[in-house]
Amino acid sequence: MRRPCSPAYIRQDGRNWICYAYRCPEAGIAFSFIRSRLHTSCSGSGKTLAYLLLIYSVINTAKSSVQALVLVAKVARMLAASPTGVEEEHKSCTVMALLDGGTLRRHKSWLKAEPPMIVVATVGSLCHIIERQFLKLESVRVLVVDEVDFIFNSSKQVSSLRKLLTLYSSCNNRQTVFASASIPQHRRFLHDCVQQKWTKSDVVHVHVSPVEPMPPRLHHRFVVCHRNKKQQPLLSLIQTDAPESGIIFVSEQSERSKRAGNAPSTSLLIDFLKTSYLGPLDVLLLEEDMNFNSRAVSLLEVRKGDGYLLVATDVASRGVDLPQMSHIYNFDLPKTAVDYLHRAGRTCRKPFSDMKCTVTTLIVPEERFVLQKYENELMFGCEELTL
Repeated sequence: MRRPCSPAYIRQDGRNWICYAYRCPEAGIAFSFIRSRLHTSCSGSGKTLAYLLLIYSVINTAKSSVQALVLVAKVARMLAASPTGVEEEHKSCTVMALLDGGTLRRHKSWLKAEPPMIVVATVGSLCHIIERQFLKLESVRVLVVDEVDFIFNSSKQVSSLRKLLTLYSSCNNRQTVFASASIPQHRRFLHDCVQQKWTKSDVVHVHVSPVEPMPPRLHHRFVVCHRNKKQQPLLSLIQTDAPESGIIFVSEQSERSKRAGNAPSTSLLIDFLKTSYLGPLDVLLLEEDMNFNSRAVSLLEVRKGDGYLLVATDVASRGVDLPQMSHIYNFDLPKTAVDYLHRAGRTCRKPFSDMKCTVTTLIVPEERFVLQKYENELMFGCEELTL
């Protein structure tokens, strides 16, 4: 046994490696380094750590070429910083973040002068670079598609992803990893992967803790209130809970509301909290319509480790690892059970912690049956609170 990093350890078992992620110590994730895999496990169980260990195991630091690609769904993902401890052994491994909204001129010069070994990219940005022949896939040893269900459900990204996977399928010695906490109809997806040659025929489905989609120590609550009078109940909850840090999820503004010139719910809520909340936490904003730099500033603020309340749309529901997060507030009911799963997955992420973590949803009376549907689908119980 050896310990390459503090949050996990790996041990060799014949020709495979087994990774024990710190958030799911009971779940050993077996890796064969010549096989493609579909990796499903609950949010916060260590999927990112697992495939980064795979990437670092195959990278040749003496070779100047792009050897690993990690495709991400949204710019909220901050994978360019590798897990604690892993980077200590791989300081010579260079990483490029190729995300929507960034400038491509600098990336072009970088790719030509001294190619990074790992590229973390959104589908659109990566396809843009490949089409202009700034990057070729021949040298890539590992391709990871993170949040694969989200990308395949995105009409804007799915055609580009299919094209990219087809290009990559011609590469020799390739490994493909599809990862998510929610991959519905995974058997059908595996079949399609093999048929389309996106993976090799011996693809493996790694399913960690399939019985419980969410951590068992996560407490779920709901409050019934009037549709237009949610702000005050939310404030009361925050004052009573005194969270270490929290995310308040708000629905995206509809196109109809935008055309009518209405202010987005996020702006209204931010204004309310900044004038009414008198607690110690900073109030921050993260939403889809923010420009790249503004989103980067918000993410840097929350990563400082100080307490905060982050008002966010679903752009923050995937790919953001914030271990100090203790409370999630659904100001608006998630549209689907999968959205609930990923929002809830932003908490219960602190290693070896007994921190009490809570998800609270504010609903109107007619939404109660929808929440019950989510409870049945995701196998959790929700306690009603009376304020």
